[in-house]
Amino acid sequence: MRVFLQAIFGQILLNGYLLWRGQQALPPGKKWRIPFVLFFVLEWTLYFAGYFFHALLPDGLMIFILHICTTWYIASMYLAMGMLLPELLMLTNRWWKWYPETVRKHWQGMKRAFSVLLVAGVTGLMFSAHRQAVCPVVTHVYLHIPKVVEGRDSLTAVLMCDMHFGEFVGKKQARHYVSLCNAQHPDLIVVAGDIIDYESLMAEQLHIEEDLQQLTAPLGVYLILGNHEYRANRHAKRRWMEKLGAVLLVDSVAMPDSAFYLVGRDDAINPERAALHTLMKDMDLSKPVIVLDHQPVSLNEIMMNQADLGLHGHTHNGQLWPYRLLLRFVYECVYGYYRKGNTQFYVSSGIGYAGAPYRISTRSELVVLHITFDRP
Repeated sequence: MRVFLQAIFGQILLNGYLLWRGQQALPPGKKWRIPFVLFFVLEWTLYFAGYFFHALLPDGLMIFILHICTTWYIASMYLAMGMLLPELLMLTNRWWKWYPETVRKHWQGMKRAFSVLLVAGVTGLMFSAHRQAVCPVVTHVYLHIPKVVEGRDSLTAVLMCDMHFGEFVGKKQARHYVSLCNAQHPDLIVVAGDIIDYESLMAEQLHIEEDLQQLTAPLGVYLILGNHEYRANRHAKRRWMEKLGAVLLVDSVAMPDSAFYLVGRDDAINPERAALHTLMKDMDLSKPVIVLDHQPVSLNEIMMNQADLGLHGHTHNGQLWPYRLLLRFVYECVYGYYRKGNTQFYVSSGIGYAGAPYRISTRSELVVLHITFDRP
């Protein structure tokens, strides 16, 4: 919902640009232009109805508006990128005159053909992007921690994060996530933050806690907070999370099976969260130490405190291209396996998605960690 409300300038600018350039590519005549203009009028009407009256509209109608307008918003970004390409090429032609004479003579027809191909291409891209978001893959990661664990030489742990239950991720997805997770028969399940998208209302109304209570693992299910747990009604979210039947770690430490340490950090959005060395001060470092921290912003801190494994989410691996390229300037590791010193890390792209159900150049995932230890 919040993303929808923040997209107002993008809605105005992208739709305005596409309306302007699209009319230039259309054949002359009202039979083409009137439906074209009406499409944008209808989309704008839907968006601004949701923008100004979202507090008054029924949930079902508002969710319908959210799906339509956010889908178009994402598609319009790629349509605008595609339309900018020939304009940039034409601009370079003013300086270097590299266009063949045939292109200049048939420019209008080629522009129309390009527009048709662009619309078809973006349509196909959106169908693929939807599948990439709603059909998570199972990613198997094999790790070795060179420490002896009494009574255990391996551990299978499932890492889930960034479910974002709300207007776009509901009960159907919750059941699928739980089924997919339990099918891996894990020893341990960790949920690394951003369980709720913005408000807890939808999760409460749909009783998604009943589905998450079905997560089963012999060593337990552990949760930490993400930055989205601090948005909107955060106290209601905490009360809802207490119903899940899992262990919520907020700047606290658990010892599953008394075999290894599981450190659950509060999210980095909280400036008062405890320092990692404070949480680890009484630990026996001959045992494996696994740190759960939603945002991958403290890799140096985790390494310097001699933790063995850091598990993170938050980035969604960009979710939509080209954001994943920009995130490389923000995070040391945006996605996947990473090693720093003697500490290993895994940053998941998340099993859910933020906002509309689309991923481009990335994929929703459930991570299965196959961890081995030194034998006694």
